[in-house]
Amino acid sequence: MTKEQIIDAIKEMNVLELNDLVKAIEEEFGVTAAAPVAVAGGGAAEEEEEQTEFDVVLEDAGASKIKVVKAVREITGLGLKDAKEVVDNAPKAIKEGVSKEDAEEMKAKLEETGAKIEIK
Repeated sequence: MTKEQIIDAIKEMNVLELNDLVKAIEEEFGVTAAAPVAVAGGGAAEEEEEQTEFDVVLEDAGASKIKVVKAVREITGLGLKDAKEVVDNAPKAIKEGVSKEDAEEMKAKLEETGAKIEIK
């Protein structure tokens, strides 16, 4: 659930349901009513730090478009026409949802060809 979904769900609750929610949170986390906000905020920060999937985005092909197209074809398995389209339409995601190690390898390979890459 996103933060907005949680807030929307809370807005729809009546006073008795909110009271039960507060009690359940206090029992679950062993805190007082003021602390659950801090606990929830800390949990969200941990999730961001532990990102496991990354997107490799081609920001600019640089001067050697042909080398970049060849590298994109090798990484993605796309045909020549599709790889050229990706390079011509930069900034464009080349791979999405890859591990940090794979993203770093792809970035290094593409930067060797003169491309500017960003990992998100």
